[in-house]
Amino acid sequence: MPAWTHARGRNSVRSKRLGQARSHRAVLPWRWVSMPTEVRGMIFDVDGVLEFQGRVCPGAVEAIDELRKRGIVLRFLTNSTLKSRRSCAEGLRKKGFQVFDGEVITASYATAVYLRELKPRSCWVMLEREGLEEFRDFQQDLEDPEYIVVGDNRSVFDFDHLNKALRLLRNGAKLIGMQSELTDTSLGEPELNVGSWAGMLERAAGLTAVYIGKPSPYVFDLTMKTMGLDKSEVVMVGDRVSTDVKGAKGYGVRSALLMNGEFDERELDGSIEPDFLLESVADVLEVLE
Repeated sequence: MPAWTHARGRNSVRSKRLGQARSHRAVLPWRWVSMPTEVRGMIFDVDGVLEFQGRVCPGAVEAIDELRKRGIVLRFLTNSTLKSRRSCAEGLRKKGFQVFDGEVITASYATAVYLRELKPRSCWVMLEREGLEEFRDFQQDLEDPEYIVVGDNRSVFDFDHLNKALRLLRNGAKLIGMQSELTDTSLGEPELNVGSWAGMLERAAGLTAVYIGKPSPYVFDLTMKTMGLDKSEVVMVGDRVSTDVKGAKGYGVRSALLMNGEFDERELDGSIEPDFLLESVADVLEVLE
């Protein structure tokens, strides 16, 4: 027999600006939903869910530890391109999380997996820091690349490099964006994100880029293939509707939206609906119930 979880009415959530939702530790907004009898896996966003602006989110370490004790299959899916899966896992371990390298999927790692499937003769990977570790096996070519791959290249996103990329794209190079987010506020003030740079090149060159990170189905499919579970058994936990909830819904897994981190209640306009609203990351334990 399916487990049924009560849902609050859509109008009450809208009219009270989530005030009533915040009074519940874990709720299914807007409708009654027939639930599977068991949640066996969870995919966690990292920035804004486990940590935010350099600090561990309250209750996050304990929640991950408890989920492991209960045998829940865990994956950590981040749109970070600057981090490799190794450096991301290492950073989380230093903050007290029990995380293994193989459980982490960064946008840079997912993009490297995608490129290996294409077997390109060469590429220009526009990226800095540890994320470049994922592309060690590829032939870098800044003069005639088959693919231009845009990550967070920060200091090299200047007039000369971007114009050079534009000319190469117009001469036949293909464009891949590691993820499509336009801005990032995880460090406080808004910053341009990878999607802004890749999107600018996409429009200027008059072509269509391929995007890999959330909300792309590709990165969800890559993650799910490592879990050995059915979609109905997995919940995505994130703090952004535009990436975490939208990506999960598009791929067919349920989502839990955390009202912390980069959460913006204006995104809850009814166009994309999470299955759960969580006041704290610790509330993921109630999702299991």
